Amino acid sequence: MVAETILVADDDRSIRTVLARALTRSGYQVRTTENAATLWQWVTEGEGHLVITDVIMPDENGLDLIPRINSLRPDLKVIAMSAQNTLLTAVKANQRGAFEYLPKPFDLTELVAIVKRALGTRTAVVRSDQAEDELPLIGRSPAMQEVYRVMARLMGTDLTVMISGESGTGKELVARALHDYGKRRDRPFVALNMAAIPRELIENELFGHEAGAYTGASARASGRFEQAQGGTLFLDEIGDMPMEAQTRLLRVLQEGEYTSIGGRSPRRSEVRIIAATHRDLNRLVGQGRFREDLFYRLNVVPIRVPPLRERSEDIPALARHFLGRAAAEGLPHKTLDGEAMERLRRYAWPGNVRELENLLRRLSALCAADVIGAANIDSELARPAAGGGPRGRMGGGLGEAVARHLRSYFSAHEGGLPAPGLYHRVLKEIEKPLILQSLSATSGNQIKAAKLLGLNRNTLRKKIRELDIQVVRGLR
Repeated sequence: MVAETILVADDDRSIRTVLARALTRSGYQVRTTENAATLWQWVTEGEGHLVITDVIMPDENGLDLIPRINSLRPDLKVIAMSAQNTLLTAVKANQRGAFEYLPKPFDLTELVAIVKRALGTRTAVVRSDQAEDELPLIGRSPAMQEVYRVMARLMGTDLTVMISGESGTGKELVARALHDYGKRRDRPFVALNMAAIPRELIENELFGHEAGAYTGASARASGRFEQAQGGTLFLDEIGDMPMEAQTRLLRVLQEGEYTSIGGRSPRRSEVRIIAATHRDLNRLVGQGRFREDLFYRLNVVPIRVPPLRERSEDIPALARHFLGRAAAEGLPHKTLDGEAMERLRRYAWPGNVRELENLLRRLSALCAADVIGAANIDSELARPAAGGGPRGRMGGGLGEAVARHLRSYFSAHEGGLPAPGLYHRVLKEIEKPLILQSLSATSGNQIKAAKLLGLNRNTLRKKIRELDIQVVRGLR
């Protein structure tokens, strides 16, 4: 059997070399080029079974090639990769018709798995017209890249989505982006926060009521399902929904229709459901406080929004964005000096992105100087948090972050026990990104990376082999 041929286009020779070696080891034939013109020539000549292309190349944007490839050869899948890893890049890649989008730097094992999947599957095209400076989500950290990639795959679907994450992480922003970039964007987006509605009124809010349905109901009132017809219904804090309302919601999801309070004729429901929660729904199911069948109906595609402490590299971009927004709303224009920015990066942010935004808005209004310094940050963060509790500590601590991760890891498994061999799996989870980050910081120089890690160079080489890490000199 003749090996399938993969066409690789990237103006970085080191990336071409790494990809060619990895794909050849996996049994594929590989042709590489540094420009879009040669790639297009190969495509027009009928070459290749799959294309992997960088977005930014010297002669043409790789994303602009994708529609032409799809038009000329619909069965030729395209994987796009880019160091410009924003939500807009991921959405544009899907908009143009890419099979998959990968942010740089990427994991070679993951890329090979995507290649295998691409050679046997087809993808959907998603549309988007929003400018990058209007994006609702900001950040280029690895944690956010995974969120973007999942979101981009969902834009052209009506799948039910469950968004989880701590309070203040931006779960509603994710829901709105799924709607605004999706095929229902011209229809209503309706939100209902379960925690903000009295329990006895939730069914009325969801399904509405008829005139005379109960004392005081003098006129008919529509519910959120009716208001969202044809669009998206966002059910925030779904974990706070009372059991009786859960039963009625499950019936709507199963049968596609509902009856208003006091109504006799069922109404068809044609909405996309997106739910969100900061609670552990698996635990609530185990405690009998959330219906298991409803959980599975809602948790079709889960998206976890990371807390800010897991994406501290995004804080400078977020800070600039919030200060710019405050200035646009009439507050004095402020900037942060280097030490102040470092204070923000080291803080644990128990209130997440919402806390960061509120802090910067407050400093924009109250700070006398044009440049916000470390002393201003320290003064604000030293103030008691709402409710008198302690604020997040500077640094947060790797041990605390690992402990939080392990708690969520255990709670995600039935019976609270993952598969045997956990010790070595956890060590590998920590060890690989640590070595990758050290190699990235030293531009692939193993001698410098070994010194940075405090390891013998031979020990580092052994770990690189064991963890299947591909070292590229000069690649960041």
